[in-house]
Amino acid sequence: MTQIFPPPMDEPHVKAPAARVAVIAIGRNEGARLRACLASLSGKAQRVIYVDSGSTDGSPDAAAAAGAEVVALDMDRPFTAARARNAGLATLAAAPDGGAPDYVQFIDGDCALREEWLPAAIAAMEADPRLGVVAGRRRERFPERSVYNRLCDAEWDTPVGPALAVGGDMLIRHVAVTGVGGFRDSLIAGEEPEMCVRLRAAGWTVRRLDVEMTWHDADMTRFAQWWRRSRRTGHAYAEGAALHGAPPERHWRTETRRALVWGALLPAAAILGALVHPAALLLLLAYPAQVLRLSRRMGWERAFFNVLGKFPEALGALSYLVNRLRRRQVRLIEYK
Repeated sequence: MTQIFPPPMDEPHVKAPAARVAVIAIGRNEGARLRACLASLSGKAQRVIYVDSGSTDGSPDAAAAAGAEVVALDMDRPFTAARARNAGLATLAAAPDGGAPDYVQFIDGDCALREEWLPAAIAAMEADPRLGVVAGRRRERFPERSVYNRLCDAEWDTPVGPALAVGGDMLIRHVAVTGVGGFRDSLIAGEEPEMCVRLRAAGWTVRRLDVEMTWHDADMTRFAQWWRRSRRTGHAYAEGAALHGAPPERHWRTETRRALVWGALLPAAAILGALVHPAALLLLLAYPAQVLRLSRRMGWERAFFNVLGKFPEALGALSYLVNRLRRRQVRLIEYK
């Protein structure tokens, strides 16, 4: 059963601003990153709820000391970020006074909120009653530490304006997220875009604002971390396509097809074809050609890892498809 620990009585709650905002932060063993996250939330919301997923580094105690309400997930059930976010929403619904916030700011425990974000985000929401969720610019705090951090920073740099989806950091109307049933508990990744599919189907819009939103600390310094994260991405693509890939949405069908073609079908065709004639190995020249083509738009570094990433993405997609046939639930693929 999920356990809820109220903050200590001698620790004051954060000061609530005029806007009716609650914050739900999620995390597991984030250490100093979580403390920075909670510090960035001080005075910005009526309630701050931290949902912990089996941390062993004292994160629940640190969150309680910072004045947050702490929710400890029952780890007898498979952990997912979606399940953690839903636990936060359930805690809001169980408020003794029954008062629901107008907006919920979701934030990952390895992120810190920027000062300018909430005022700008709330203003955008207040100006457009059909706007269901907004996100801003997430930036890596230490992109210089590794190529993998730099790749993350580039990944977060998405176009501003109308969008199909947002990531883990977002400001969303409480009535919108609860109206679509929250997040899909079973998804090990890609739960925010999947929720946005249902949100848009319900008539809400999604927008990316040209405003600084959060600092993120990916803390990826090893190739193995990047590989696992890319494999998780491929899994998310395949599962998202299975859920919402039919027209008109066609959710992540293109991304899944690219991963399978470049990461599985093309190398398989080259290797199997070489058993008939060695010339089939010339198919592998498609990879440097693709890197060259993409480098004109994104530079050599990003182009190389974009192409290389199709291999772990294909593995992730294939693992989803195989486990779906076997009716098995895949546990979280963690990279930290």
